[in-house]
Amino acid sequence: MRVLVIGGTGFIGRQIVGRLVAQGHVVQVPTRHFAHGRDLLVYPLATVFEADVNDEQTLQRMVAGSDAVINLVGILHSRPGRPYGSDFDRAHVQLPRRIAQACRQQGVKRLLHMSALGANAQGPSGYLRSKAAGEQAIREVFESWPEGAYTLFRASVVFGPDDQFLNMFARLARLFPVLPMAGASARMQPVFVGDVAAAITNALENPRTFGKTYDLAGPRVYTLGELVKLAAGWAGAPRPVLEMPQVIGRMQAMFFECMPGVPLMSRDNLDSLSVDNVSEGAMDAELGVVATPLESVAPVYLARTASADERH
Repeated sequence: MRVLVIGGTGFIGRQIVGRLVAQGHVVQVPTRHFAHGRDLLVYPLATVFEADVNDEQTLQRMVAGSDAVINLVGILHSRPGRPYGSDFDRAHVQLPRRIAQACRQQGVKRLLHMSALGANAQGPSGYLRSKAAGEQAIREVFESWPEGAYTLFRASVVFGPDDQFLNMFARLARLFPVLPMAGASARMQPVFVGDVAAAITNALENPRTFGKTYDLAGPRVYTLGELVKLAAGWAGAPRPVLEMPQVIGRMQAMFFECMPGVPLMSRDNLDSLSVDNVSEGAMDAELGVVATPLESVAPVYLARTASADERH
């Protein structure tokens, strides 16, 4: 198949592109900056090219040459707004709608879309509300198009080498003697990046997955505080975690939002942590994946990252 992977240069996307190529698919990967996709050039069946997926003509042209489309675009921060900010609207709602519409207009019958565990139109954060709106936008396009088939994936927090989750906490632990943390009691069910990639690629040509929504979550539930402690310990810098009151946490998040660059934590992130980010059951057997325990993977790459940081 010819597969267009939008968001293919990201943490999850690189894993998916690798698996698709290994299965013999020809993969197209658009990116705003060619340098972001250079590590994918080792795959002979993958083509990386600069393109703006928010340009309608460009999007239509890319979709027209495909047999299937995978959308992995997602952001964690947005300017404020109700029910969600404009950045969330553009990335999580309008882009999925436009991709679905392009698939229908160009006769591309297969669309796989990455959403988020906990996506809910009435959710506590703009992030979760916008993810739910993106799902609904895709369903609306496909409802009156029986020839087309979408599959939605709701992933929990994703871990793996080069993640921006456990690695971030490990680095903070090497800088500070105590880790103050808002939302430390929030429950989540982290999932291995390799399992996410396997689930999505396994579903690509599996008709049993058509029109369905799947949770992608690991085998065990942790609190955020537990995950921070584990990451610090595995990185060789065990640290106590101090749970901060929500009021102080929101003040801290507001401070981060005012700093230049991508904020370490936003108030919307804290709102997401106000509800459990867990799945009701194990990963569906239709996806052909047995969830990988955090403890079998994370200690290895966190120790390796710590050693690399020490050398530099």
